[in-house]
Amino acid sequence: MWWILVAAAAVAFGYWFLTRPRNYWAKKGVKQGPPSFILRDILEMVLRKRSFAEMVEIVYNMCPNTRYSGFYQFFLPTLVLKDPDLIKQITVKDFDHFVDRRNFIPEDSDPLWSKNLVALTGRKWREMRATLSPSFTSSKMKYMFTLMSQNGEQFVKYFLKKNETVVTVEMKDTFTRFTNDVIASTAFGVECDSLGDRTNEFYMMGKDATDFSGFWKNISFLVYMLAPKLGKFFQLTFFSKRVAHFFTNLIKSNIRSREKLGIVRPDMIHLLLEARKNGLKHEETEPQDTGFATVAESEITKNPKNTKTEITDLDITSQALIFFFAGFDSVSGLMCFMSHEIAVNPDVQTRLIEEVDETLVACKGKLTYEALLGMKYMDMVVSETLRKWPSSGAMDRICTKPYTIEPKFPDEKPVHLEKNDVVWLPIFGLHRDPQYYPEPERFDPERFNDENKGNINPYAYVPFGSGPRNCIGSRFALLETKTLFFYILSYFEIVPVEKTQIPLVISKKHFNLTAEKGFWLGLKRRSRI
Repeated sequence: MWWILVAAAAVAFGYWFLTRPRNYWAKKGVKQGPPSFILRDILEMVLRKRSFAEMVEIVYNMCPNTRYSGFYQFFLPTLVLKDPDLIKQITVKDFDHFVDRRNFIPEDSDPLWSKNLVALTGRKWREMRATLSPSFTSSKMKYMFTLMSQNGEQFVKYFLKKNETVVTVEMKDTFTRFTNDVIASTAFGVECDSLGDRTNEFYMMGKDATDFSGFWKNISFLVYMLAPKLGKFFQLTFFSKRVAHFFTNLIKSNIRSREKLGIVRPDMIHLLLEARKNGLKHEETEPQDTGFATVAESEITKNPKNTKTEITDLDITSQALIFFFAGFDSVSGLMCFMSHEIAVNPDVQTRLIEEVDETLVACKGKLTYEALLGMKYMDMVVSETLRKWPSSGAMDRICTKPYTIEPKFPDEKPVHLEKNDVVWLPIFGLHRDPQYYPEPERFDPERFNDENKGNINPYAYVPFGSGPRNCIGSRFALLETKTLFFYILSYFEIVPVEKTQIPLVISKKHFNLTAEKGFWLGLKRRSRI
């Protein structure tokens, strides 16, 4: 009989061990979802029963009419911030309590990953952000615009050569090739034509670095989430050794040749080398910015006092690689969703083409940086795409020192957050909330016209995050997207084809936001060409 008692005790202990973390928020007086098996919240996503974006929206709506609520990422208690004022309070006003983001990979497990801006924490993050931020101002974007424009022209020439009335293309593959070439040129100083040379080494390595659809990569993340020490023991890394070796050698040889031959290109390597030698000054932002979604750089990271960061070749490689990682997938994803919405909303496309034609005439057939940024309707369309289809479903912050959320309503009590507690910005949920965006499923660029955009709560629209720890590359992403669509719509209409999925369904197989059956659309030559 003793074995029955042992088994019962084991079951009881197992149940207690699994359910104990579910009491974390309840003990703090925070509303949370109904009691359920500890792994269910995330396990369905890992097993591809649900997309990450869908999970975020479910979590966001789990406890209605609350400023915040609790949920659990496996054993990790997470506080979901749903009130824009509270988001502002935590990410901006009291940022010094929430400086860091959660890092899945231990600092010394993957040096190439741990040195990038996303992974850095505390003082190291502040110093690197201050070092890099001058490279992403409006004036530096104008500096890189020439390279983007060249890639845009190269893109449309490829499809014009096909001499077909309608060219059917899978947009995800097509746009990642474009973003690959832009990043290769602007960040690595390498010229590529990934549409013409479809298996060039740079593109294939980039694809490898950003592919997270594989079973073993998901298992690696799962191990680091549940047992970081175990992941470190098995030497699991974010980037494969092959990818790390390729990009490290590429950057080193590029730097050596520039220093030896005195080569100067308007790209990120040049800016980082300048920062290494002399430092870069963060000039005031020009009156004309890259769009509504652009996030301003915080004063915290503009030329902080007594900050001097040594920039090594590894630092440059790490920043260029994370820049590549974000641009390759996130920006191409934005382009895919924008192309789909343009195709299925012909009234939007007609108006956008009219603006493209007017701009082309105004700048006498040669697109300029200033002319592109002056396109109001283009910005409205991009802004609405980021509203409906944000590149990141959620972002987190780590409480770096004790913090109290004071009660605002009678049913609230002070919530005391401890060091290392995690808070979430549920971007996908915020952007689909009808109290901020009536008929959230409808694609409506008019939300962002001059009359309406002033009514949008800036902390309920956070496609690039919020506060000093926002996405440093927002200007770059917006400029790259607008540049490409200007060139596409100068020559083509984007139209649905037989393989176009209408309505679009989010894929459950990928962690990132993408379409279940791909983005199949047609490029139809405009009659004036």
